[in-house]
Amino acid sequence: MNKAMKVPKPGAAVRKPRVLLVDDHPVIRKGVADVLRACPEFEVCGEASTAAEAMEIAGKKRPDAVIADLSLNGPGGLDLIRDLQIQIPGISVLVLSMHDERLYAERALRAGARGYVMKQEEPGRIVEGLRAVMAGDLFVSPDLSEALLRTFVGGGSRKSESVGIERLSDREIQVFEAIGRGQSTADIARQLHLSPKTVETYRAHIKRKLGLENNHGLIHAAIQWVEQDAAGRADLGGGG
Repeated sequence: MNKAMKVPKPGAAVRKPRVLLVDDHPVIRKGVADVLRACPEFEVCGEASTAAEAMEIAGKKRPDAVIADLSLNGPGGLDLIRDLQIQIPGISVLVLSMHDERLYAERALRAGARGYVMKQEEPGRIVEGLRAVMAGDLFVSPDLSEALLRTFVGGGSRKSESVGIERLSDREIQVFEAIGRGQSTADIARQLHLSPKTVETYRAHIKRKLGLENNHGLIHAAIQWVEQDAAGRADLGGGG
């Protein structure tokens, strides 16, 4: 009954949650930083353009949360999310991506992210999502939340209904994007720490799953995929 309540001392500084931004597009990083700096509750503690740079900053700054894109040069966002959870267990990760959540959100959640926001959404969704993941909640769209719940309750798998790019594994998507960026088998192997033979195996799997007859078709499809992402980024940057 007589327990003393801890009351913050007048004027005592309260540390704001620190947020690390990871995106290989400077315009996107600036836009997100501006959104967060307009909120007195958050502090942007660093910005990174690659997974390696993000891990280095995270080790030094020890952020409370990370807002990360999934399409990064070199090791992608999914690998980054997994590595962050190892380096800073329990860190809150919100994914901000151009790609449809139906393709990537479930993968990101399995990797350790807590939320997924598409870049086409209103800036306020970023703040809303960050608040949610830092409170320990999951943050996805109502439609995806309902779909995930149906899958969980029904014990079914959404993969059986997947077509096209959705059929690719996380690693296959990384290889696919790297092909679209014009990287050779040797370059991909080096960046993803794989053998060239393993990369060639992934290329074969991708062609089979996407119904592509040859390497020319694979390269064309991969370039289209990367260009679609780049066009979406340019539209977003030009609009802000």
